Amino acid sequence: MAAEAEEAWKQYAVEGAVGPDTPVEVDDALLQIDAERAAEFLTYLATYDLVFPGAGRRDRAHARRAAERVVRLLGYETAWYTNIIDLSLGARAWNPVTRHTFDGVVAGNGGSFTVVLLQVGED
Repeated sequence: MAAEAEEAWKQYAVEGAVGPDTPVEVDDALLQIDAERAAEFLTYLATYDLVFPGAGRRDRAHARRAAERVVRLLGYETAWYTNIIDLSLGARAWNPVTRHTFDGVVAGNGGSFTVVLLQVGED
């Protein structure tokens, strides 16, 4: 998924930017999280802009309901992963999965379904 996004959005990345080049490098950037944390990060990525965190993109309550529904539909035994370490206003940190300055991903694999929410941005 990250490789496809990289190809599709490469014209928006900063020229000469570096980042993971292989699926193994992307995998190394991901941390396993639980379903509640997945819903929290899905909500954040659907609601706020990583580049300008104060700028809302969607209604937070609506995004939270959608995130909880996705988590519930995939099941609570789903394996969830993210590159996000901390999204607090003072710390905002993640391991890059693309060559964009800002990126955040949450991915879940449950049963025969995979869900990925990836946000990239440049300032």
